[in-house]
Amino acid sequence: MRLIDVLHLDRPHVIGCWEVDGALVDPGPESSLDTLLDELDDTQPRALLLTHIHLDHAAATGALVRRWPDLEVYVHERGARHLVDPSRLLASAEQLYGERMEELWGEIVPVPEENVRPLAGGEQVLGMRVAYTPGHASHHVCYLHEASGTAFVGDVAAVRILPCELVVPPTPPPDIDVEAWVESIGIVESWRPERLALTHFGQVDEPAEHLERVRERLREEADLAHLLSSDEYEHRHRRLVAEHADPITAETLIQCVPPEYQWRGLDRYWQKQKAAQG
Repeated sequence: MRLIDVLHLDRPHVIGCWEVDGALVDPGPESSLDTLLDELDDTQPRALLLTHIHLDHAAATGALVRRWPDLEVYVHERGARHLVDPSRLLASAEQLYGERMEELWGEIVPVPEENVRPLAGGEQVLGMRVAYTPGHASHHVCYLHEASGTAFVGDVAAVRILPCELVVPPTPPPDIDVEAWVESIGIVESWRPERLALTHFGQVDEPAEHLERVRERLREEADLAHLLSSDEYEHRHRRLVAEHADPITAETLIQCVPPEYQWRGLDRYWQKQKAAQG
């Protein structure tokens, strides 16, 4: 098992792709594909296991299948159709990223339907136990590699760039559901993993303490977004990061979790809550 830093926008410790038993968990964006291929020595992986289809985790998927046409892709059933036809995914992402889409994520290549292996949660695939873990995204899954006790948790276990201790739950629109996310944290906890494998960034060796901190920080951020305007929230987010991290790590955290998108996702969550209450 190893972590491949794909060096997103040439910056280390932003996006990592995990290689385990020859399979890749979250290959990252197509804009960083050359780095990934170099690290793989251009050797075909056994399969791709996606935690979810957000572009920072999965935008390279179609390009990898184009390169290796028999490559299998495991993804939650709610995300599967958006790999086959990414038009709605791209339309949503373009609302956030605008003219920076290609720079940030590269080319988004559709995945042939015959390569997609939809998951519902509860399966065993390639030595991994699969759990459906929504909250950050409605199509999010986590994987437990049972032989090593390692949980590959996508964004459920948030962002943490050591040696900085600050935990930042990423909350971009449109799918943030705080209650579902808290339940998903509990699912990962129930596995009693020995370690967590984060996409952003690296290995966490104290999973119980980290997951409890994610739960606390998620609720804290949700409450603040409810109270603050977007400008107030962004200013507070940048100040918090600057207070906890050295300048280089602070820049990396901001690249991982841009504060303007953080507020938008949580504000959408609160709007949904208000609508549900009538």
